[in-house]
Amino acid sequence: MAPKNKAETAAAARQAAARGGAASSADPGRRPTLKTIAEIANLGVTTVSRALKDGPEIGAETKKRVRRIASDIGYRPDRAGVRLRTGKTNVISLVLNPHEEVVGYGTSMIFGISQALRDTAYHLVVTPHFLQGDPMEPIRYIIETGSADGIILSRTRPQDERIRYLLEMGFPFICHGRSELATPHPFHDFDNYAFAFEAVKRLTQKGRRRLCIIAPPQGVTYHNHMMMGFERAAHQFGAAMVPARGIDTDTAPDEIRSAICAMMSQDNPPDGFVCSGDVSALALTAGLRDAGLTPGRDTDLVAKQTSPVLDHTTPAMDTIYEDLAATGQTLASLLVRRINDEPVEQLQSLREPELRFRTPCPPQAAKNS
Repeated sequence: MAPKNKAETAAAARQAAARGGAASSADPGRRPTLKTIAEIANLGVTTVSRALKDGPEIGAETKKRVRRIASDIGYRPDRAGVRLRTGKTNVISLVLNPHEEVVGYGTSMIFGISQALRDTAYHLVVTPHFLQGDPMEPIRYIIETGSADGIILSRTRPQDERIRYLLEMGFPFICHGRSELATPHPFHDFDNYAFAFEAVKRLTQKGRRRLCIIAPPQGVTYHNHMMMGFERAAHQFGAAMVPARGIDTDTAPDEIRSAICAMMSQDNPPDGFVCSGDVSALALTAGLRDAGLTPGRDTDLVAKQTSPVLDHTTPAMDTIYEDLAATGQTLASLLVRRINDEPVEQLQSLREPELRFRTPCPPQAAKNS
């Protein structure tokens, strides 16, 4: 059979796109290109290219139509060619710190970021960083190899050397968390101060007066925010603070379980707990049961929830929810805007806690708190 001319190719491709078919239905063996899309859409190649890059000068309907055609015919940009022409990789790197609480964190965050990048030219790559390693190693690797156009960081520190380095290099990034550096930088954070404050308020409403918090590890910024909220609320609502010695949310669950069991056998143990992670909350409740106590009767707990697992505990548990999928979407969207040179001051936001209180609160206790 003779090769198809341009008109025949475009007509066949239009028919395949209308049927939802792949490019091979139009011309087997030929990889769809920007020109293929342009022929189907009756647009210029430049317009198609700008539409796929979400160019602000292209109308929303045109972008939608171009992306639909690109999807229908199986178009994928030649990333090597893109890099040669533009110097861009079309890659965003999430530097992820594997730890126990990553069970919910990583899955939800990756889902949210992927959703936000779905209609853009960008792809997500996860770059692991282990807690015992040099935090600068993955950052330097990305910069020195030019393997991404932007970076998403988590577990920020008040004087975070990664942030300082990226600011000095002028490299686009965003943080899930804040720092105390003098130079402003893009971030999206959860209000951990409000989380701890509301958790203490809830526990005191239930008549609890000796409170313990299993907090993030010292050194990360959100540890400081959470402890400030915990301490402020404890003073305001008249609760004593009982330290959780030797354990935090990075502690292995078995160790948290053992430590809680031992703590509850001592004199004047806590009668209420604030816990800043799903996995550590489950370990805590196991430790309470090991000590012969029933959560919800002998003690009360308010936990930060980032996954569905705490929806199904028995008895029910009061939680305060951080939507990590929505957080991932926000981080990715803000980072793309930063790559496009939007001012830092427009790329800083704070997510409010969502209260998910499931247990009864004695009316008289709530009135007296």
